[in-house]
Amino acid sequence: MVRTVRTPAHGRVITYEAWGDPDSHPVFLLHGTPGSRLGPRPRTFDLHKLGIRLIAYDRPGYGGSDRHPDRRVVDAAEDIDTIAQDLDLKKYSVVGRSGGAPHALACAARNIGSQVASAAALVSLAPPDADDGLNWREGMAESNVSTYDLLDAHAPDVSALGALLARNADTIRRDPALFLAALRQEMPEEDRMVVENAGIRRQLLINYLSAVGDGEQSEGAAEQPPAPTGWVDDLVAFRKHWGFELDDIDGTVPVMLWHGESDVFAPVSHFRWLAKKIPTAKAVLHPSAAHFAALPALPQVLAWVRDEAA
Repeated sequence: MVRTVRTPAHGRVITYEAWGDPDSHPVFLLHGTPGSRLGPRPRTFDLHKLGIRLIAYDRPGYGGSDRHPDRRVVDAAEDIDTIAQDLDLKKYSVVGRSGGAPHALACAARNIGSQVASAAALVSLAPPDADDGLNWREGMAESNVSTYDLLDAHAPDVSALGALLARNADTIRRDPALFLAALRQEMPEEDRMVVENAGIRRQLLINYLSAVGDGEQSEGAAEQPPAPTGWVDDLVAFRKHWGFELDDIDGTVPVMLWHGESDVFAPVSHFRWLAKKIPTAKAVLHPSAAHFAALPALPQVLAWVRDEAA
């Protein structure tokens, strides 16, 4: 069932859903960029078998959630805590994939009220101020490089980025398969094999369409603006200080870093940098996988955060 909650500070609407056994261990699944709460996830039957209550929400500016102007990556921790309070959750885990992964790390670092029991970041980017010789763009797909170049060249003015992503959003609204086809041109073979799975492909198309405003809208949610504000704000947040330090992840919260070595959307050098900066994390690198392999890996990752939270 679709639910909404308002943030205590600004009264923003956050739209979320939950699946699985309500008496099982709660896990927040944070969607990619662009994305929504309707992104790829295990079937409800499988969630019951895993003993997982899965909760997903639309990040601000996506789907049925109001925009949060000038948001930082760290702000996700408070939004998730707001949902946890609405559900009366005492302990929960957080799993983020792709654009959701830095937000999962933020939850581990902040650990509001010591409620975060475990966390996993799948195919994550490194922060923009990464040091120790990391070339942030090296090995990255050309579409990502050109998008971040456009953002950095005009910052803090995001009008050029907004115009580019508005065109992409219009393509998705016409036919999300066209957007996935454009991504597929840059995918390594490992990713192409994953997205050829009919179930995953269907979930991705629903995810993209919901992200830019043609998915279902919750009652009370603001009308979707012409510009895809959630998408714009995600990219801006990735390229400024995340609002927390990785040193804040001190081992009190078990953390997994999961990555595919052939990833071109979040290059493996980002994973290696993060693993070095979070030495307490369980670092899992798959040599025969890439970015979208994080989708079929979700059940195993969910089982890990469940067991680590016990």
